[in-house]
Amino acid sequence: MLEYTVKAEQVVANVSTVRTKCAQIFFDSSPGQSEHLLNPAELLLSAFSACLLKNVERLAPLLRFSYTRTAIRVHGVREDKPPRLVRINWELTIWTDEPASRVDLLERNLRKQGTIYNTLAVACEVEGRVIALATGAQMSESALAAEGDL
Repeated sequence: MLEYTVKAEQVVANVSTVRTKCAQIFFDSSPGQSEHLLNPAELLLSAFSACLLKNVERLAPLLRFSYTRTAIRVHGVREDKPPRLVRINWELTIWTDEPASRVDLLERNLRKQGTIYNTLAVACEVEGRVIALATGAQMSESALAAEGDL
């Protein structure tokens, strides 16, 4: 069984930090919305994104899956009463020359093997897909624009 520990504290009014190992992330702890810092929901969605990207790297050698790059876009929907995330939608783009059946195998394993993915899937609706682009292909203008929105 693995265990994890982080330490978080308020640095100044409206700004806090979380630390573990040699890493530190500043985040918005204000009652409002910061234009510059991640809020707790965005931190959670970031952890979800990291989980999927980490598992691509972890699973690729096990599945002998060849790729050159990955990118992910995650969108969360929050309800107000009670305040909670009710839906997470994700789209992982992977640059690969693997056939569709192998991409499907990777996607099935991503859904099964992620700690954060599985934890959140119990708490809210999680939907997503893997989009495979040929190695060397460029993202469409709409996909690039969507990445810019993040």
